[in-house]
Amino acid sequence: MVPAFSATAADAPSTTAAASAAAAPTAKSKNVIVLIGDGMGPAQVSAARDYARHFLNKNHLELDSYYVGQATTYADRGEDGGVMVSGEVTDSASAGTAFATGHKTYNAGISVSNEDVSKPFASVIEASEKVGKATGLVTTARITHATPAVYASHVRNRDNESAIASQYLNDQSVDVLFGGGKQFFVSKQEKGKRADKTIIPDFEAKGYKVVYDKAGLQSLEAKDGKALGLFGNSHVDYVLDRSESVPSLADMSQKAIDILSQNPNGFTMMIEGGRIDHAGHANDLPALVQEALDFDAAVKVAMDFAKKDGNTSVVVTADHETGGLSLSRDGVYEINVDAWNKEKQSSEVFAVKLKAAKSIEEIKQLVFENTGFNDLSDDEASYIMKGDGTSYAQEGAYNAVVAKRLMVGFTGHGHSAVDVGVWAYGPIADLVKGQIDNTDIARAISKVANVDLDGTTAELQAQYVYPKFKVTREGATLFPARMLSTSLGINVAWDEAAKSVVLSKGDNKVAVNVETAETTWNGAASSFNASMDNGSLWLSLDAFQQLTGKTLAWDALSERISLK
Repeated sequence: MVPAFSATAADAPSTTAAASAAAAPTAKSKNVIVLIGDGMGPAQVSAARDYARHFLNKNHLELDSYYVGQATTYADRGEDGGVMVSGEVTDSASAGTAFATGHKTYNAGISVSNEDVSKPFASVIEASEKVGKATGLVTTARITHATPAVYASHVRNRDNESAIASQYLNDQSVDVLFGGGKQFFVSKQEKGKRADKTIIPDFEAKGYKVVYDKAGLQSLEAKDGKALGLFGNSHVDYVLDRSESVPSLADMSQKAIDILSQNPNGFTMMIEGGRIDHAGHANDLPALVQEALDFDAAVKVAMDFAKKDGNTSVVVTADHETGGLSLSRDGVYEINVDAWNKEKQSSEVFAVKLKAAKSIEEIKQLVFENTGFNDLSDDEASYIMKGDGTSYAQEGAYNAVVAKRLMVGFTGHGHSAVDVGVWAYGPIADLVKGQIDNTDIARAISKVANVDLDGTTAELQAQYVYPKFKVTREGATLFPARMLSTSLGINVAWDEAAKSVVLSKGDNKVAVNVETAETTWNGAASSFNASMDNGSLWLSLDAFQQLTGKTLAWDALSERISLK
């Protein structure tokens, strides 16, 4: 971005120094670890530190001494849930794409470009695999969720998690996958219907040891090489709700490092504290703080390894802030930290009880049992029963009532556009200092890991495109004719006399009458399917296949066209 101010003479020395640093050779690291606190804005970090000071006798978080700057988080303008948005407020998919690949995209896009016919962007994980490094993804969210997904898959929409799981199996060779999301490995989504089909045996056939709990995790040996850990059907349980059988993020991180560090070529891995974001969405401060501390413990694991190893870079950041958290509220110069450790269950689990409650007295009793607060008014209890008017319903209302007593505030259940912190250790620290953009993180990783992001991207783009598409009532899949033609090097022209769109490549032509949708191939009637939709022509893949002379295959699960 161009600064909104002009440089002065006083700026000249630092500008020159920055230019010299940029021109200097970049020190390399055999291993690179990136840690993402999903939804972890400045207030979330402060809240975790406040808690640590009050209850853990720690004045600083593990990550504090590695602070180097902050990053912007904005995405591209584009569609988000069918609505055009500016991109100033990012989601995890677009932000993740930025710091995994070095490219901006639209909200919901998973490492694909912002076009009607998208192209894939390679991640630092994929580029690392090309040079023989070990790779790993670790998260407390579903392993198919947006942040891990951007490192090892490509889809137009982050919700296509079955395709993400399938791509982990068939396209990539990520050595360690630890997180939740078992549901997307025991069944596969096909054409809008769930079909019972486990892909876990396929992972095992490729040499993965598959585990499902803390004991299973601990049983893995460093020499095992490949491991898939699925520690929840959906996300890994919140810290507040975990049983002894559920591993912490630090547990998962340590085991992943043990396995990956056996590779003589080094490794690249991502560790995500995914549920900081979820607690922020719900406005559940006590759960949020515990998730942030869980993440901070994983930061210690990474830093301890890096210091001992001597050949590892670590970078820590967030994709965005969630919830619009404020520490204080209502004009009162106070926060009630003493009450931040009262909640026994996360609001996610507790909300089931609230939803079943039949009276305001029952609500009051439930809240007392979970928090110790015994002063709820009838109005507050009634508000909780009714819900807050959002999809969070009783959970959202409960958290709003609790937040008042904790003396914190939230602007809503979504993300915000504030900059996020950056912390780093090792050679990468010099590349991410000061005010940076989230895309700079991927470029910095590629430099210190000595991997080729652009070359790996070129290889991927020669294999696949990810177009918009629509399915007719008859079941035919159609693609945007002009945009796909441009992507495939096909000429498009308008024949006014025939009222036809003419697609041509070499001596071959496909013509489509826009009034009748009739198609021809080199002047003869053809069976190509075509449709006009709001002035745009959509056409079946066989027409493009004939024109290019290539075998183009439509992958309905991953919603992509193979150009192989």
